[in-house]
Amino acid sequence: VQLVESGGGLVQAGGRLRLSCAASGRTFGSWTYAMGWFRQAPGKERAIVAAISWRGGNTYYADSVKGRFTISRDTTKNTVYLQMNSLKLEDTAVYYCAADRSNWPPRSNGADYWGQGTQVTVSS
Repeated sequence: VQLVESGGGLVQAGGRLRLSCAASGRTFGSWTYAMGWFRQAPGKERAIVAAISWRGGNTYYADSVKGRFTISRDTTKNTVYLQMNSLKLEDTAVYYCAADRSNWPPRSNGADYWGQGTQVTVSS
């Protein structure tokens, strides 16, 4: 399974960005994955931001992003999205997409596959 993120960039505080994570690989459709977005800021540990179950569409959000971020998926495109609104300076981080076959929500030390990460920088 390969995960490729896109959509990061530089945005002013209060702005919005949409991240995408495209999944591929012949085994992807044969498993029930939980898909998660994690982020890691300099000097901090990688932490989950949001997650969605691939089959049922259940969602999970970290308290810090509730009401501002929305995770969704398009099963026809094998793509997960993270819509980020009302961005804050503290949202600046590298954002990673992950697929986890075993845990809900996905765990940083338990995810099976990771994307390469995409930088999100929020400026004042």
